[in-house]
Amino acid sequence: MLCDCSTPASAPATRWVMGVVLVVGIAWTGSLSAQSAVAAPLLAGVAKVDISNYDAGPVDGPLFVRALVLKKDDTTAVLLTLDVVAIGEIGYVTNDYLPTVRERLEKEFGIAPANVLANASHCHGVPCANVDEKTVEAVRLAAENLVPVRVGAGAGHEDRIMENRRLKMKSGREIDVRHAYSLPPDDEVAEVGPIDPQIGILRLDREDGRTLAIVYNFACHPIQGVPSGANTADITGFASQVIEDNLSEGTVALFLQGCGGDINPVFYKDVGHPRSAEPLGNMLGLSTLKAVRAIECRDDERFVVLSETLTLPRGDREERIAQLEAEQRRRLQSLGGTSLNFKTFVPLYVKYGVSREFPSYYSHGYLHEDALGRGDLRKLDAENRRNMQAYIKNIHTMEELTRLQTNLRLLRKHQAELIASGKRTIDVELMGLRIGEFVLITFPGELTVRIGLNIKERSPHAQTFVAGYTNGYIYYAPTAEQLLNVGGAQEDSDCILAPEWQQIFEDKAADLLGKL
Repeated sequence: MLCDCSTPASAPATRWVMGVVLVVGIAWTGSLSAQSAVAAPLLAGVAKVDISNYDAGPVDGPLFVRALVLKKDDTTAVLLTLDVVAIGEIGYVTNDYLPTVRERLEKEFGIAPANVLANASHCHGVPCANVDEKTVEAVRLAAENLVPVRVGAGAGHEDRIMENRRLKMKSGREIDVRHAYSLPPDDEVAEVGPIDPQIGILRLDREDGRTLAIVYNFACHPIQGVPSGANTADITGFASQVIEDNLSEGTVALFLQGCGGDINPVFYKDVGHPRSAEPLGNMLGLSTLKAVRAIECRDDERFVVLSETLTLPRGDREERIAQLEAEQRRRLQSLGGTSLNFKTFVPLYVKYGVSREFPSYYSHGYLHEDALGRGDLRKLDAENRRNMQAYIKNIHTMEELTRLQTNLRLLRKHQAELIASGKRTIDVELMGLRIGEFVLITFPGELTVRIGLNIKERSPHAQTFVAGYTNGYIYYAPTAEQLLNVGGAQEDSDCILAPEWQQIFEDKAADLLGKL
């Protein structure tokens, strides 16, 4: 059912709401056949509401808040997915968003705050100012249309649309691929990190077999943009649209961002083609659909919601900042003079690239001078090559300084926040969720891909998935090994955690998985 909306007439259809029944249990034991004879049905309802900011300019791929409400007996839980950069701290959604929404949902629907899961896709689109109101509206529409469902879980595969953005250098350092600074020379790069091609999928079907909702989890920064530069939900927005358009009428596809902290769209630095998220989103959507169609739904009453607070150590970067500042000064002092400027360097560089042996004149001129014993052209070439090498060395130094300066700003910012907080730890909210065979662990930071792979490997459940960017935002959460590289890449510089955080979190995740 398509509901009326208050957005401009030019906006796309904005609110979809359908319902389903799921069986939710805080604890589940015994066989499905024994449970189904006595258990109350698991109910579910879904809705989506447009949160695009149409005053911010054209929209190509609208932003949505999507809500899945799950209910069994007296227990209700809500899964929210938002096409925003983060749930608080950065971007347009403020830190009071989640407390406000939880308070409203508890007051109006009796939903416990600990049972509300809010995940940001991490797209860099511009949402409207009243995302909290739109969120409550989406939950209301979903809660008013609960119906019975059958549950299925599975996994798809997509490895064509993303790449690990951390480059391992021959020197042992790591550098990341960003538009904020240039890449190092190709001959200095040794290898790249892993990706996670798995698409985690929860499928909810009505009792008559029509699909109500698809929840899908995948790891990739949706930051490709569109050729026009318009406001967009990016890759995952297009993927969700493909899924919704190709399943039962009214199906809502909820994207859960995974461990995409160090995962970029493929060919992220390509300058030969317009940046376009839609083809990548189409591929992700089609790969998800392929897997969805192989998933069989059945009656499954298992529904478990766990919420815990975990205390993690914060990192003190004072010593590292001093080291990087010394490195900054050293590199500045290494810049040397050269006879060339940009105007004279470019034609020389082209000319010496076209003809390495005879760049300054035709070959016969060189041979003529050689016969006379002069060698003036060869002396000119030697001087020009020295000047070009000096100029290129300065360019590479300035590129290094740009990377260093950009990451130093992040380190100084977080160090100042550490001092101001007066605390050496930070409390984070974790959730564990089980719906049938679908098992999910959440974290409020930008987990790098290795963290998710580790958790999946340790899990006793076949269909285990991990969602970062959930219920808050604490910046990047790289591995302990990646934190040995502080100052070299964004993931280890835009981070407030000490290296010990990884083991603490992975152990707690394993503990939660054991309870699901």
